[in-house]
Amino acid sequence: MILYLLFLLPAVLLMAYAQMRLRSAFSRGMQIPTPLSGAAAARYILDQGGLQDVEVEMVGGMLSDHYDPRHRVLRLSRDVYQTKSAAAVGIAAHEAGHALQHATNYAPLVIRNAAVPLAQFGPILSLVLIVLGALFNSFNLIVLGLVAFGGILVFQLINLPVEYDASTRAKRILREYRIVDDQGEAAVESVLSAAALTYVAATLQSALQLAYYAMILLGGRRSN
Repeated sequence: MILYLLFLLPAVLLMAYAQMRLRSAFSRGMQIPTPLSGAAAARYILDQGGLQDVEVEMVGGMLSDHYDPRHRVLRLSRDVYQTKSAAAVGIAAHEAGHALQHATNYAPLVIRNAAVPLAQFGPILSLVLIVLGALFNSFNLIVLGLVAFGGILVFQLINLPVEYDASTRAKRILREYRIVDDQGEAAVESVLSAAALTYVAATLQSALQLAYYAMILLGGRRSN
């Protein structure tokens, strides 16, 4: 257990820093006024992109904002939906960026959506295969289990360019449509950069977990 915690320590520290930075940036950005609320900004961006059929809804939770491609709905947390602030319009524009990606069949997004089953079922399948491999003393099953666990890492690696592109679109659109001024633009940059760092930390954690399991399971068998 101690070795496992030491293995994951870099990712845990990076995630803690990213979340602290995100909360701080979000709090500061919420104090910088903008002419539009997050909901209004999202609606305007979607309409300008020809996506009048994409709905904008309010949901509960803190920073629970997301775009649902199956139902073509952009869901914003209460603070982001209602507040006229740089942080709110920045997050709303980021999620609208995902809707724009979807509408244009942005290749990394298409690949990410296809990889969703890897993230959903990979860890469960991995556990089953590794347990069976241990029970039947099958090296091949253990390797297949590690490959299955790697599915979530593959998903996260594909997700990184999707998230960065949505943020790039958001910053460009907010500037072009004059939804934020120079101060607001700096606040949006701070919020979206901090949010992106959380995805990097999650990816690093999965990579370190996979490396740890490979070292323990494969290394142990070789020594035997």
